[in-house]
Amino acid sequence: MVAYDEPCVVPIKRTLQKIDYQNQTYKELEEPCTKRVRPLGRVTSLANLISPVKNGAVRRFGQTLQASFRGDGRSPGVPQQKPCSKAVAPTPPKRRNSTLWSETLDVHQKGTFSTKEIKRQEAIFELSRGEQDLIEDLKLARKAYHDPMLKLSIMSEEELTAIFGDLDAYIPLHEDLLAQLAKATGPDGTVGQIGKIVVDWLPRLNAYRAYCSKQLAAKALLDQKKQDPRVQDFLQRCLESPFSRKLDLWSFLDIPRSRLVKYPLLLKEILRHTPPDHPDTASLEQAISIIQAVLADINMKKGESECQYYIDKLEYLDDRQKDPHIDQCKSLLCHGELRNKSGTKLHVFLFTEVLVLTRPVTRNDRHCFQVYRQPIPVQDLVLEDLQDGDVRMGGSFRGAFSNADKAKNIFRVRFQDPSQGQSHTLQVNDIFHKQQWLNCLRTAMSTQKDSNDICTKRRSSSVSAIIHMEETDENCPRAAASAPSSPSSEEPPSPTPSTTSTLTSSLSSSSSSSSISDKRSICSLGKRKETMV
Repeated sequence: MVAYDEPCVVPIKRTLQKIDYQNQTYKELEEPCTKRVRPLGRVTSLANLISPVKNGAVRRFGQTLQASFRGDGRSPGVPQQKPCSKAVAPTPPKRRNSTLWSETLDVHQKGTFSTKEIKRQEAIFELSRGEQDLIEDLKLARKAYHDPMLKLSIMSEEELTAIFGDLDAYIPLHEDLLAQLAKATGPDGTVGQIGKIVVDWLPRLNAYRAYCSKQLAAKALLDQKKQDPRVQDFLQRCLESPFSRKLDLWSFLDIPRSRLVKYPLLLKEILRHTPPDHPDTASLEQAISIIQAVLADINMKKGESECQYYIDKLEYLDDRQKDPHIDQCKSLLCHGELRNKSGTKLHVFLFTEVLVLTRPVTRNDRHCFQVYRQPIPVQDLVLEDLQDGDVRMGGSFRGAFSNADKAKNIFRVRFQDPSQGQSHTLQVNDIFHKQQWLNCLRTAMSTQKDSNDICTKRRSSSVSAIIHMEETDENCPRAAASAPSSPSSEEPPSPTPSTTSTLTSSLSSSSSSSSISDKRSICSLGKRKETMV
C-alpha cells in the first residue's frame, strides 16, 4: 500500500493487460492517488434525498452538493451530512376534507336515491361543510394569531381588537346553523327540509354589518403593523406552518365576508335541484330574497364606512378646497391612481357628489391624501373622452424639447365654468380601466342631473300650487261676502289653518319622497364602487 502523502507512482506492467478489469488489482491501482474521489455509492444515496416537488429545494440542494465536492480539507471518509439535512422537503400544509356527500354512502344506499336528489343533498352537504370550515377558521384565527400576539406583547390589546373585531361572537351563530342541520339529518344521511331553517337563521347575519364596515381600517392598521420586525417575523412563521394552509392572516380575517357572498349561490344551487312541488321550494325562494337584502344592507353600511374613512384621510392646503359637497357624500363610487399631464401620480376619488384629486403623502407615519387643486362638484363636471395621441404627456417644457410618445388611455375633466378651476388631463394604465372611469363618471353625472331635475320640477310645482291657492282665496265668494266694509277688508285673507296644514304636509311628503328617491338612486349607483381601479 502507498500512503496518501507519497507521490502517485504506480509501475505499469505489460502483464496487467491480460488481467481482468474487474479483479482485485483494479482497486489497488485506483487507491494510491492524491486526487480525492467521493465514493459513487455515497453520491447516489445523497441524490435520493432530492425532493421531486419543489424546484427551489432542488436548486438549494444542488448548490449544497456542489459545495460538498469542493476541496475543503476534510477526508472523504468523514461523514458530513449536515448541509443535506436542510434539503428535506418542508411539512406539507394541512388540507381541507373534500369528501362529497355521495362518498359517505355505500353502494346499496346510492341506488335508493335519484340523481336529482343526490345533487340536492350534495348542495346541502356543501352548505354544512362550509359552516364547519368557517367555525374552524374563526377559532384558528383566535388561537394561532390573536392570543399568541397578545401574550407575547407583539401587539397591544386595542390594536388586536381593531384588527380582529368580534370574531368570537360569530362562532355561536354558525354553530347554531350547523346544529340545526345536524338535527334535520335523517338516519339515511339526508336532510328532508332546509327552507324553514335558513329562513329563520339568515336574518341573524346582520350582525356582520359592524365587522364588514370596519374591515378597511383593520386592513390599513395591519399593513402598518407589518412594518414592525416582530410582527413580520411572527406572521411569516405562521405562514410557513402547516396549519395556515399557506394563507396569511388577512385571508383568515376576510373569510367571513367571502362566506357571506356564497350564501345566495349555495341556496340557488339547492333550489335548482329541488323539485317544484317540494315543500322547500317556496321557503328557499324566500331565503334567497332575505340573504340578498341582508347583503345589500351590509354592502351599503360598508360603503358608507369606506367613504367616511377616505374623507377623514383628506388633507387640505387651503380652506377654499373644503368643498361642502364632500361632507354630504355617503358613498365612494370609484378611486384609484392616475397620472396628470405632467406625469405626477394622483389618487383620484369619485364620490357621489364631488370629484377629488389628491396626492398620497405621509405625516408622522400616517398615510393621508393631500387635496390637489380644487375639487369639482359632479353637478359642475364636464367630461371629455380624448383619443390616443391627442395630447402629449410629460409637461409642456419637456414635451417641447423631446420626442415624447403620444399619450394613450386619457380623458379630461373640468368645470363648466373655466373661471372656477383648471382642467385636468388624466391618464389610465389601460383601456379597461379607462372605460371603468368613464362609466363611473357618466353614471354619476347622469344621476346627479336626474336628481337636480326632479328637485327643480318639485320646487316649481310647489310654487305653482301656492300661487293657485292664493288666487282661489282671492276669488272666494264666501270671503267677499263676509268681508267687512272697513279699509282692512281690502287685504286678501290668509289661508285657513286646515289649508296651511294640508299644504305643509304635502310639501313635507314631497320632500321626503324626493329624498327617498335620491337615496335609492345613490344606493343603486353605489354598487359600482365594488369595481375599484
